[in-house]
This record gives sequence, structure tokens and C-alpha cells, in this order.
Amino acid sequence: MNSKYAVLSIILGLATIGPSLAQTIPKDELVFLTSEWKGERFADGRPKVSDNLIERAKHIGLDDAWTVLKNEGYTNQFEGNWKLIHNDVPVTGRAVTAMFMPSRPDVEKTIKERGITKQGRKGNTNTWPIETLTKGDVYVADGFGKIGGGTLVGATLGNAIFSKTGNGVIFNGAARDLQELETIKGFNAFVRDFHPSFLEEMVLMGLNTPIRIGNVMVLPGDLVIAQREGVLFVPAHMAEQVVSTAEFVVRKDQFGFETVKSGKYTTGQIDSQWTDEIKTDFLKWLGQHPELGTMTRPELDKVMSKRTW
Repeated sequence: MNSKYAVLSIILGLATIGPSLAQTIPKDELVFLTSEWKGERFADGRPKVSDNLIERAKHIGLDDAWTVLKNEGYTNQFEGNWKLIHNDVPVTGRAVTAMFMPSRPDVEKTIKERGITKQGRKGNTNTWPIETLTKGDVYVADGFGKIGGGTLVGATLGNAIFSKTGNGVIFNGAARDLQELETIKGFNAFVRDFHPSFLEEMVLMGLNTPIRIGNVMVLPGDLVIAQREGVLFVPAHMAEQVVSTAEFVVRKDQFGFETVKSGKYTTGQIDSQWTDEIKTDFLKWLGQHPELGTMTRPELDKVMSKRTW
């Protein structure tokens, strides 16, 4: 479809949906954009990656996860160059997306009138995405990199976000109240910078729509894995494969370290396709390390069949 008409169809869709979903894309459009996802969805169509998978994703290496995506052709999923509140507090969960633009009086006036009078919303538009958050969500906002006057979160909103999600935020913009934000145990913010100013001249133009964070297209429901190195946005339908493979790499590395050190196998044998003997030894070794989880022979064969790492 011609891009001009694709945009027009989305705009027309926005005009026909109910006020409770204003500024979002229609549910069928979100389902279309995330059609590879076959699992459970939220009421608005956002993919719902399971809580169990989110918990498992907290314990994998970002580098390993990135490699899985790259090998499957997803080469634009990582964004770096962030400032953090805490270097040792990762953020992992499902993306709730928001797109902000520089304010324009006529547009901001009509958006606020609709939101406040017809939808019962309160406050500035930067608080509206927070109303939609649930446990396990990660609020991801494109604030077009604005620093002064681009502080999308401060102490009050940081506490509100954390109380709803138990998670942090990823903002292509700024944050304020650093000293107060540091006191929210378990909360973290990945931002472009910190600034003492209040938010001004910005308006919410999209809620749970596709957004751009640096060099990444982020869709609602993407699995966010944010660690000190940067932020990885995993398409929801790739989450299980990415997490499972990254978990295996951790196990493979530990098994390899032990067997190479003992002289049983060489690095060449461990770092190439495994023989049946090595696979058998690995599964036996894994059974002796229950803290690393379980794995069946078919699961091992599947992972090894796609091995390019």
C-alpha cells in the first residue's frame, strides 16, 4: 500500500473509534502490525507477553539476546547512549508506548478539550499514558530528545509509574528530581539527560502507537530489556525464542568452561555443532544443576539447529 494512503487509513480509523481509545490506533490495526504474535492480548490489542517470560528475561544477557535477534534479521532493535538513575537496576517488561510532539496551540487545545470534557481525564497530557499502565509494563516514550522543558518524569510521576508497574521508564527525553527518584527502590529511568526544568511545550500525539526510539521502531507489547549497556526492544512474537536461546547460551558457556578446563572437550568441540555424545553429557550435566533450569533433548536439538552464535 502507498505510504500516503496507509497513513490516511490510520487517521480515518482514529476518527471512527470511541473516545476511550482516542489518540491510539484502532485495535485491528495494532493486531495487524503485530500479526506474528499468536498469544494473549490486552483489550486494546496489545500483545501480552507472559509474566513468567518477563521474569526469565530479567536473568539473561542483553548481548546474547541481541545476537539472537540479529541472526533472525532483526538488526535495528538496540538503542544506546542513555543516562540512568542506577547502573545496577535493569528494567524489563512489556512496552506501553507514547509519542510526544512539540506543542501547537490549536492542536493541544482540542486534544485537551476532548480528553478532559469527553473522557474525564485530568492534568496535562503527559500524565494520560500513566493511567493505562499495569503491572509488568514499561512506559516507553518518544519525547523527540528534548532536554530543557522535556522532563517527562519527576518525583511525583516516578512514584505513580512505579506503583502501577513495579518498573522503570525509557524516555527519549529528560527527567528531573534525580535525588528524589533515586529513593524509589527498584525504579530506574533510561533518559537522554537530567534537567531541573518542568515539562513545557510538549503534547501527547500517540498512545500505544508505533514510535521511534533512536534507531528502533518500538511497537506496543514489545519485550523491553534495559540494562547498563542500553535498551533492547524484542518483538513480542520473538520473546520466547530470544529468552530461551539466551538462557541456553548461559548454560552452554558454563558447561563449556567446566568441560574444557577438565580436558574432556576442546574449545573447538564446544564452539561448533555438538555431537550426540556432547549433547548427552550436557543434558546429564544440566540435571546436576537444577538452578539453571531444565531442557529436553528435542528442545536442545531445536536450539542447536539454528546455532549461528
